[in-house]
Amino acid sequence: MDLNRRVYRLSPRDFGAETIAVAFAKTSRSPEPFDVIANELNDDKSREFSEKWIVGYGHSSVAEHAVLHLALENVSRLAIETVEANRLASYTEKSTRYQEWDPNAFVVPPEVIGTEYEKPYRDYMRANFDFYAKALEALRPWGEANTPRRENESNRAWANRARVKAVDVARFVLPMAAMANVGVTMNARTLEYAIKKMLSSELAEVREIGAEIKRVSNEELPTLVKYADEIEHLPAMRERCRAFAEQIDAVPDDEWCHIHQFENNGEERILAAVLYRFGDASYDVCFDQVIKMSLEERQAIVDALFEGMNPFDVPIREIEYANLSFDLVMDQGAYFEFKRHRMMTQTPQDLSTRLGYSVPLAITEAGIEDEYRAIMKQASDVYELIAAWNPQVAAYVVPNAYNRRVLCQTNLRALSHFISLRTAGNAHFSIRRVARAMLEKASEIYPLICSTIRLKNNETSEGLTKEYFTAVADKA
Repeated sequence: MDLNRRVYRLSPRDFGAETIAVAFAKTSRSPEPFDVIANELNDDKSREFSEKWIVGYGHSSVAEHAVLHLALENVSRLAIETVEANRLASYTEKSTRYQEWDPNAFVVPPEVIGTEYEKPYRDYMRANFDFYAKALEALRPWGEANTPRRENESNRAWANRARVKAVDVARFVLPMAAMANVGVTMNARTLEYAIKKMLSSELAEVREIGAEIKRVSNEELPTLVKYADEIEHLPAMRERCRAFAEQIDAVPDDEWCHIHQFENNGEERILAAVLYRFGDASYDVCFDQVIKMSLEERQAIVDALFEGMNPFDVPIREIEYANLSFDLVMDQGAYFEFKRHRMMTQTPQDLSTRLGYSVPLAITEAGIEDEYRAIMKQASDVYELIAAWNPQVAAYVVPNAYNRRVLCQTNLRALSHFISLRTAGNAHFSIRRVARAMLEKASEIYPLICSTIRLKNNETSEGLTKEYFTAVADKA
């Protein structure tokens, strides 16, 4: 037996995804090297093993070694929300911040075709995309006026930066029906559950995408996604829970960023965990020690944790021992970026037009505010028309400008990453406003740890609101 260290790849060029997963699984019982095991396998043997051990005996973690790269094109941004709702996967999608949309690139949901709602739906989409094109043209001079030239910058580079500024604002108009592309990398275990959720969706488009993904995945993973079917209890569960939710007497609340839950002594828990990791005392002893410390002594431990870190370093995991939950209201464009932070636990409400919409200041300065408000009013009217019949389908018409409520639970480590990334100057001003507000609220509770979050500017949520918005919650 060769006892020399080996590090090598099992290439997808040589072995199928399911064969690689089985080869890794067999190492628990076979002394042979991975490449020897893999070469002894064929498709039939891999399927037989998967059927017996992964499906039959529930050793599902083995399926995590089988990875697929899926390309989804011309699907609605509403459908992408369901696709990207799986935490353990990687996604890259067509950006509304940098690309301009084709006026015909919108999905007509199967549910409305042939119904009385098809004409008002199509009429609104035409009006929306016509205004989107007009907004882009109106915003180009504004973008140029607000894009200082850099030293030795070419006209082409400067013009492109100015164009992106215009696109960044025009994206508020785009509806959730807008077509987009998304690349997905996912292991078979996550993929199986993702397919189940898609097949159980309330939207026909999403169910169709789920069926197509299952068909495509079966070519590479004939056993691992074989039993991915609709989750039967979901429809009745959704109906029961909505019935309870409808009994709530809603009270208007103007607070758009609210911490509703946090852990007492969260920072003390973190510092106790640090002492526990690098010492030999029990956690209770470490926690008691921290509680007795002065503020200066606690600050010294925090300084020791973060001293010498460069911008690419990640805080140690003990920062996760403090948790807090936010109830947030943000525009849909900001939510589309917020949802990418999947280490948080996020619960969005169904998208509607009932929480009002944002008016970017650039829209006002470009002289198109009245037309912008008119297209938002039309969106609300068409939404309510369709929502009386099917509120989930009605969400297709909702533009990025409309607000959405989302509950999120996070720890300070994940929050630190989110804030550091989304307060940077190149982040969209909508998500910068959200990130700043979350930092301001969290700093009141956990000042020592929050003071270590790397920031590149001194913006505030209030300042961002005044600088970039004419309004943030106007009703149609």
